[in-house]
Amino acid sequence: MEFSAFLPQNFSKQAKIAIIAGRGSYPALLCDRIAGHGLDTYLIALDGETGEDLISQFSDDKFTKISIGQIGKLLSFVKNNGIGYVMMAGQVQPKKLFHGLIPDFKAISMLAKLPEKNAETIFGAVATELESVGAKVLDARCFMDSDLATAGNMTKTKLRIREEHLAHGIKIAKGISELNIGQCAILRKGTVLAVEDFAGTNDLIRRASKFKVDDAFLIKTCKCERDYRFDVPVFGQQTLNLMVEHSILTAVLEANSVIMLEKESIIASANGNNVAIYGF
Repeated sequence: MEFSAFLPQNFSKQAKIAIIAGRGSYPALLCDRIAGHGLDTYLIALDGETGEDLISQFSDDKFTKISIGQIGKLLSFVKNNGIGYVMMAGQVQPKKLFHGLIPDFKAISMLAKLPEKNAETIFGAVATELESVGAKVLDARCFMDSDLATAGNMTKTKLRIREEHLAHGIKIAKGISELNIGQCAILRKGTVLAVEDFAGTNDLIRRASKFKVDDAFLIKTCKCERDYRFDVPVFGQQTLNLMVEHSILTAVLEANSVIMLEKESIIASANGNNVAIYGF
């Protein structure tokens, strides 16, 4: 594919693309990648989540802001602007999906149909609603090919993990991901120190640091049947900084699945802090 290996075969470069942007640097980075290809881009900002710097880059006719739960407004914006593709990028505070949510009538109807309510089912239902008004939801890795983790050692630091401990870590991370608990774990010499939960990766690192962490490693993966339209795992500078702060000096990331935000900068920072980053 001309722009990205993750785009559908029938992708039309004349179609409009809307980014539903959460928090963090991922949405801005994605918008930069898309703009570099000269594609017509719109922004759907989430109130209290999307950065103001990103919002300021879009004119009023190519931008709207919605609150979490305003599905009707979201669908109207997409339909009225003839948007052909939508991408979801960036974090949404998990508590906003379950506490303080003020759903409109469309969201109430959508949520009532879900037997299980978690981030995966909610975003999946939103994707279905978007496609009902003619907008295809793209793989969140689209245009981010160069930012993905790759197989093998990505840094100068030698991997400190024994083969059997690495295999065990992959098994644990895959297991919690399949159970929708989290996408990340920290292990040391065959022992699970902590697994990611509702609170996220940064909380995971802080909890694990209460134990002995020499030879510990962080592993981030995704479900075998992951829906890559949303909730793609990311690894950013903030996570790396927190690892260094708590002396967890190895990160293991699933190749072609985990997005490394500002990849070159992360690798340079890892090299400068004696951190090994390995893709499996």
